[in-house]
Amino acid sequence: MNIQEAISLISSSTDLSTEEMSSIMTEILEGRTTDAQIGAFLIALSIKGETIDEVIGAVNVMRKLSAKVDTDVPDVIDTCGTGGSGIGIFNVSTTSAFLASSCGAKVAKHGNRSVTRKSGSADLLEEAGVSLTLSPEAVASCIKEVGLGFMFAPAHHSAMRHVVGPRKEIGQKSIFNILGPLTNPASAKRQVLGVYDKKWMFPVARVLRELGSQHLLIVHAKDGLDEISIGSPTLVVEMKEKEIFEYEVCPEDFNFKTSSLESLKVDSPAESLEMAKLALKGEHEEASSMVSMAAGAALYVSGISDSLRSGIDQARSSLNDAGGIRKLNQLVEFSKKL
Repeated sequence: MNIQEAISLISSSTDLSTEEMSSIMTEILEGRTTDAQIGAFLIALSIKGETIDEVIGAVNVMRKLSAKVDTDVPDVIDTCGTGGSGIGIFNVSTTSAFLASSCGAKVAKHGNRSVTRKSGSADLLEEAGVSLTLSPEAVASCIKEVGLGFMFAPAHHSAMRHVVGPRKEIGQKSIFNILGPLTNPASAKRQVLGVYDKKWMFPVARVLRELGSQHLLIVHAKDGLDEISIGSPTLVVEMKEKEIFEYEVCPEDFNFKTSSLESLKVDSPAESLEMAKLALKGEHEEASSMVSMAAGAALYVSGISDSLRSGIDQARSSLNDAGGIRKLNQLVEFSKKL
């Protein structure tokens, strides 16, 4: 099957098999299709609706073509989100990675520059002084020695250069918004993963279960954030030991108060970094609350804490000794030496 045949099928609402999707994705990521074909394929697929088999087929190809990070670190975790909420707050999941690492978690953070917001994870870390041009071996060293390493998506998924143009030109969310968080180059089996639309919560959990993940929290807040939010209740789909279940949490469950997101909005990577530092020092109540919940979730999926509540309590307590700030400074200095 070639991409023209695939476009014809999905335009008539016919689903592709895992193998068919893998074949088309290979064709796309090896540069054997035109921008117009890629755009038509992505739009038709989005209109039809992506199936679990199609997502698995696409993920398998992206993982195969990625520059992998071999850490030999057990229970490595990732904290990431799809983005796309359009709300524009500071980089919560990236900031939470430093707090979780200060509590003993080993974090293989996977991310990119911003597409739909003022500051992506890579933008924040570059502003802080973290080197984004590290080799896979250097990233592995960061994870082992510092407890946290950052995998800049373009450096690990070079084949994605073939879809950058079409994605910008169509200007709509597509399957690629979901694929990034599912293709961690360090093969993290434990993740806190935020999604921009609740329709993706169960499919993402099922895809990652099929691909061997061990413990997941898929989150989507009712205010639209791809985070556990202080602004509203948050929907959670948890996958643990192959079982998938759902529940809802709110800030008051963890002794925080529901608050407006307005004070968390930023207009640049510099503002996001400043907010992140205030959060990690416990000097901005709303930001610190957001980061504590996200880091607590990371500690729970890592196995360091035995429940979401205890993970959040541990993360909040660790704000007092500024361990997260020290981790940030460690990563900056260590990455510059590599």
